[in-house]
Amino acid sequence: MAEPLRIMSLHALEYCERLFYLEEVEEMRVADERVYAGRRLHVEIEKKDDARKGNVLSRPDVVRRKKKATKPNANPEPAWAQRAESQQPVQDPEETEGERVTLSLESEKWGLTGKIDCIRRRDGMLIPYEHKRGRSARTPDNKPEAWASDRLQVIAYAALLAESTGQKVTEGRVRYHADNVMVRVPIDDQALDDLKHSISRARLLQSTIERPPVTENERLCVKCSLAPVCLPEEARLASMLSELPPEAREVRQLKLFPADDDRRTLHVLTHGARIGRKGDRLEVSVLGEAPQLHPSREIGQIVLHGFAQISTQALRMCGQQEIGVHWITTGGRYSGAWVSGTGSVQRRIRQYRAFTDSELCLQLAIRLAEARARGQLSFLLRSSREAERSSPEMQSSIKAIRKLLSPMLRATSIDSLRGYEGGIGAYYFRALPDLIVPEAGEEMKPDGRSRRPPRDRCNALLSFGYALLLKDVMNAIMVVGLDPSLGFFHRPRSQAPPLALDLMELFRVPLVDLPVIASINRKQWDIETDFDIAGQQVWLSDEGRKKLISIYERRKSDYWRHPVLRRSLSYSRIMELEVRLLEKEWMNEGGLFARMRLR
Repeated sequence: MAEPLRIMSLHALEYCERLFYLEEVEEMRVADERVYAGRRLHVEIEKKDDARKGNVLSRPDVVRRKKKATKPNANPEPAWAQRAESQQPVQDPEETEGERVTLSLESEKWGLTGKIDCIRRRDGMLIPYEHKRGRSARTPDNKPEAWASDRLQVIAYAALLAESTGQKVTEGRVRYHADNVMVRVPIDDQALDDLKHSISRARLLQSTIERPPVTENERLCVKCSLAPVCLPEEARLASMLSELPPEAREVRQLKLFPADDDRRTLHVLTHGARIGRKGDRLEVSVLGEAPQLHPSREIGQIVLHGFAQISTQALRMCGQQEIGVHWITTGGRYSGAWVSGTGSVQRRIRQYRAFTDSELCLQLAIRLAEARARGQLSFLLRSSREAERSSPEMQSSIKAIRKLLSPMLRATSIDSLRGYEGGIGAYYFRALPDLIVPEAGEEMKPDGRSRRPPRDRCNALLSFGYALLLKDVMNAIMVVGLDPSLGFFHRPRSQAPPLALDLMELFRVPLVDLPVIASINRKQWDIETDFDIAGQQVWLSDEGRKKLISIYERRKSDYWRHPVLRRSLSYSRIMELEVRLLEKEWMNEGGLFARMRLR
């Protein structure tokens, strides 16, 4: 037997089918200020109930329908209803008759479960009440009426109440507190038919792996807590860009995706440091030092470097509050992450199905490779404008990259695309030494690209920066709920997550290459204290890692204006946005992924 539907899920279904699917099928729920305000309203109502004399009744949390007695005309009522009749009415600011009761109900017949805000008896009839924080809908002649989603919700409560008590319920009521209006909802055959239709539609949506389309009513999206996950405006923009001519593409967009993330990343670099839990705070303990306390609500990620540790209690709290936990080795390599959930199975199925489509993978890979190549070219062009950094080698690399760009965009296979992309990367790193000013010193200039291990100081900085970037991209993938082990460009390997490596290509230049070269030219590095050299291997020292983490985190908080979305977001938010835009590519809402360009 299927799990019962929450009556609140029917409210979401009537409001927006996509909202229902995200919450009930993919199990994504986000509480914003409106959700918390609604919760506070119900808490206040319950407190008022408890304060009224005789209002707290002894009753089970879930009332199921009792079997009728074998005697004719027997019609027993639940204990709470019998007691309600025997007690004196309680005075209420909204009503002056009857008694308030809050009740949880569940029905196998309807396949529903829910909690009624209030039940009253009027002229011998039971009436369910639903309280809403906002304003009522209005008819053309300005009379108050219930919103369609609120109407369906109170109809469902009435149906369960009628089944539970064996009494006919002919009316439900919705109280809108913002405009102090009480709206009556008739419970007739049409109302019950509407309820049956909604339940059938909900079950149908539960059985599919495809998300419903974005609602056409954009006003619903403004007040939706899941708008940053759903990205309705981006879906509408993608549709517009694919259907309208360029001159008709000017459109006002609602800025529903947050521009920045208020939570910060906590890096723990001291060997032997331990992260524990103290109430709702994270406690970082280092031997011989006073513990540091960090409110968990302010932390978005924890990065454990080297041999730092974390307790299971702290891990559990991180899982509850969706705080990503990542590990980076003492050598600066990203080693893994911990996540409490794995994303919904529907999302994984859609991802697997998409990445088995070779044509789609090639299209995405070309777009990705173009974004990185144009970013590398823009970086070289920007630097070549300065006379002291322009050289024949740089001009030669720029010319070669431009020459390879055109055939790369016409690649007919992933393998040939990798060849073009690798060639462009080789020319880019060949020109990288010319981006460094002479005052920075020859010791800071790279000798090509070397890794595992880095063989010079610049490559040590780049490698550690790429590890930090991989960590952030992995965190964005886990937040969205995709599988990082299946990508569309990089080959599957035993350890490296291909999808994370794919998405890293968008951010290598703006988040790592550019700030690293800029810091070298500003002479921020001490060639002795910031690096550890062992033979041909060069690593960052503890001080060097702290310095690069600071540079990287500052860069990640910088704002950048998206050329297609035409709004500014921090790089930390753009990472998550690009993952969500990638997911839209196989949901008939694509066209915006990998459109970012470095200017």
